[in-house]
Amino acid sequence: QVQLVESGGGLVQPGGSLRLSCAASGSISSIYTMRWYRQAPGKQRELVAGITSGGSTNYADSVKGRFTISRDNAKNTVYLQMDSLKPDDTAVYYCNADVHTIARVLITIWGQGTQVTVSS
Repeated sequence: QVQLVESGGGLVQPGGSLRLSCAASGSISSIYTMRWYRQAPGKQRELVAGITSGGSTNYADSVKGRFTISRDNAKNTVYLQMDSLKPDDTAVYYCNADVHTIARVLITIWGQGTQVTVSS
C-alpha cells in the first residue's frame, strides 16, 4: 500500500507562520505532481498549491505571496510554508499526489488532513 501522512498543523496567531509536511511511503515507483488542498467548515475543498516533479509551482490567488510549496524528492515529502497567516486560512489541510506504484498502476492518493487554526 501507499499512503500520505501530513504533519505540522496547529494553532497560530494572525500574522504567524506554520510549516506543513506530507510524507509519502509504501510501494511507490514515481511521484509526479504533489498538491495541498484545504477545506474550511461549510466550504468545498479548494486547491492551495501544487508542485510538479520538475519543480514547477502554482498557487491559489488567496495565498500567493504568503505560502510556498516545495518538495524533497529524496524524502518523498512535500512541504507548505505558510507565512502571514490570516483567520481565513483556518481549515483542514490535505496533501495529495499522483504516483506510479511499483506495479505501474497510476493512482492519486490523499492524506487524512491536518488542522490549521489561525486565531488570537
